[in-house]
Amino acid sequence: QVQLVEFGGGLVQAGGSLRLSCAASGLIFSRYTMAWFRQVPGKEREFVAAISWGGGSTYYADSMKERVTISRDNAKNTVFLQMNSLKSEDTAVYYCAADLWGVGKPDAYEYDYWGRGTQVTVSS
Repeated sequence: QVQLVEFGGGLVQAGGSLRLSCAASGLIFSRYTMAWFRQVPGKEREFVAAISWGGGSTYYADSMKERVTISRDNAKNTVFLQMNSLKSEDTAVYYCAADLWGVGKPDAYEYDYWGRGTQVTVSS
């Protein structure tokens, strides 16, 4: 049974930083491109960043690429999202997703597995 579990969300002041983690189990982690999406109520899930199965390629949404860094540790089956200079509009539920042999596409339907999400709230 595949499980993706996100950690690290919480309340942070504008301008602050957070590091999200996603621990994967039940899959061969090194075969999956991993991504982060976010969603606010009433809106579609939005792509944030992705990293290829070997970690050699990264993909970012234009709106966030200067403030976020995605990384992974295949030995620990974990993917990370470092977010800096957070803004109130970054408030959302952040989801981890996995795509077998994926190429970092920004479309949610490309991803095979999802976590339950972690809430990030940025206070202004």
